[in-house]
Amino acid sequence: MMVPGAPSTTTTMLPASEAAKIYQTNYVRNSRAIGVLWAIFTILFAIVNVVCFIQPYWIGDGVDTPQAGYFGLFHYCIGNGLSRDLTCQGSFTEFSAIPSSAFKAASFFIGMSMVMVLTCIGCFALFFFCSTGTVYKICGWMQLAAGTCLILGCMIYPDGWDSDEVKRMCGEQTDKYTLGACSVRWAYILAIMGIMDALILSFLAFVLGNRQDSLMSEELLGDKRGNNAI
Repeated sequence: MMVPGAPSTTTTMLPASEAAKIYQTNYVRNSRAIGVLWAIFTILFAIVNVVCFIQPYWIGDGVDTPQAGYFGLFHYCIGNGLSRDLTCQGSFTEFSAIPSSAFKAASFFIGMSMVMVLTCIGCFALFFFCSTGTVYKICGWMQLAAGTCLILGCMIYPDGWDSDEVKRMCGEQTDKYTLGACSVRWAYILAIMGIMDALILSFLAFVLGNRQDSLMSEELLGDKRGNNAI
């Protein structure tokens, strides 16, 4: 029995078309927010990749090493035992001067990873010209390729630890995948963390691309229903 003047407890249901529009609006807003975060972390991943490529702090000396110094992918510095000054050598442009074929291969793959992720950032301009879902998938494949190159570079790099230059710094006990008295430095660890970053970003790019495709198909289906109703 209704009491006069009391507010009605009956809830009004939205029409199905209006509810679908509200859901679609929230869906698009959430996808855009996630897409912005994905783009920001892609740029940060590119910075990490560039730092890992150019910084010579993949391995370095320890307390018991015969010489002071540190090694990167292609650039390295080693002391002479007489003074604290380090003699630095190596450049990516002087590819033949890199002391190990494994270091050369690792430099190539890490460099390719850097190129891939920078190209992916360049593809952001395609959002203004192409389908959003297609651009996400293109970037996803590039990020997956960048992560694969990082994996190969990090796996191949220790194969060059048996080179004469590394042994001069780390001792004669140094061998392939055995660092002797030296230790792994932060650039190598950062590259390994970059692998996880690349895989997560590529997965997210494919998810966003598929969501955009499903959204477009829903919009096309809604337009067809509207035309049929007319």
